Amino acid sequence: MSLLEYTALAVVCLSASLLPASAQTPLPDAIAAPGETVVLTLHAEGAQIYECKAAADGKLAWTFREPIATLMLDGKTVGRHYTGPNWEHIDSSAVVGKAVGNAPGATANDIPWLKLTVTAGRGTGILSGVTTVQRINTSGGKLEGDCDKAGTWRNVPYSADYVFLRKV
Repeated sequence: MSLLEYTALAVVCLSASLLPASAQTPLPDAIAAPGETVVLTLHAEGAQIYECKAAADGKLAWTFREPIATLMLDGKTVGRHYTGPNWEHIDSSAVVGKAVGNAPGATANDIPWLKLTVTAGRGTGILSGVTTVQRINTSGGKLEGDCDKAGTWRNVPYSADYVFLRKV
């Protein structure tokens, strides 16, 4: 092999190692976003909040109420995620989404992976122009079991990666 061929091989190998894991692993079709490009990926640490309510059949059941999470990049807080669902960046840009697809998490305790279409946005920062949000690599957040008192709340810790995309 020539020096040029070794250099080319090294560049290809290095490029592949720099890709985020989500780019290397194909996403389930239900949450894929063909024709869109990644703007930003943020890690979230927080809780999924549930409320004990009477279901249609009159029996008490845990109902998802809202998420609350800190959005991080390289271990530093850069935003927050909360009811709506909303994602807000420290540069004051924000988006609101609506779930349009889902896929199971890795274990029975993990909330599902989601594809959300952006329904509203504000600001001129990094999230402006985002059209889709994917929730991937979820860990925890799922609440199972009976609730015995209407109006009680339970927080379940979770983490996930949120991928913000825009149409090419």
